[in-house]
Amino acid sequence: MTLVRWEPIWSRAPWMGLTNLQMRMNHLLGDFFHSDDEPSAVNWTPRVEVSENEGHFEVTAELPGLEREDVKVELQDNVLILSGEKRVEREEKKDHNVYMCERAYGSFKRSFQLPAQVAAKGIKAEFKNGVLAVFLPKVEEARPKQIEVKVN
Repeated sequence: MTLVRWEPIWSRAPWMGLTNLQMRMNHLLGDFFHSDDEPSAVNWTPRVEVSENEGHFEVTAELPGLEREDVKVELQDNVLILSGEKRVEREEKKDHNVYMCERAYGSFKRSFQLPAQVAAKGIKAEFKNGVLAVFLPKVEEARPKQIEVKVN
């Protein structure tokens, strides 16, 4: 069986070919005009996983190379906001040349609209080994309840 890449119907519009070409050219030439002396500040976005169980929602973010002090967790108007900055770690050395730098640096900000059934006062966050876990407890009314069915 041959695997065929799936392309949604909207991606087959005539202008999409130009958009794809532009994305490929940007990727190809992205660092061409950039100096090797300075690492690039890329729009760095940490990968996030959102999950749910009976008692709470959990937002887990991969933040390699960051410390607890570099990360900020906020709650504003029922929106969870994760933000921070990954700074350049490289020291200047006279006998050390960098020929390629694929590491991403810069600030990030992710926001998540919380469902109404989250108890804002019970939110907890943990940071361990470059992974941030935010636990969002559900209000009691939102937790599943088992109802006994009586048979006559």
